[in-house]
Amino acid sequence: MKYEELVANVKMAAERAKIGRHVGHIAFQFNIEGEAEGAFYLELADGRVHVEPYEYYDRDLLIVTTADVVMQMIEGKLQPMVAYTNDQLKAYGNINHLEVLPLGCDCKTAKLKKEKSEAESKES
Repeated sequence: MKYEELVANVKMAAERAKIGRHVGHIAFQFNIEGEAEGAFYLELADGRVHVEPYEYYDRDLLIVTTADVVMQMIEGKLQPMVAYTNDQLKAYGNINHLEVLPLGCDCKTAKLKKEKSEAESKES
């Protein structure tokens, strides 16, 4: 997987997430090691989620992990706090923010959307 693909997957998962306005402002920076290496941020603000392929210097939590772990979280196979306790990711900052990290999704829905997108691109 390439870095750009990983960021696109995180954006899609974040767009599906339901974020309440009560969450406030939280900024996560992900430093990905190994395959798809790079940094990106995920920001929760005013009930919305923003994902961009940049570093976020005023972040609340820095997460260091691999693309595989992020994809497992997106697919709903791994919860962020479980990944932290199993040393699959390192977190620097307020680790309680892992509880509101909006990455998990309905895997069946995501798979259907991906298959539909692939079918449409083949038709073009």
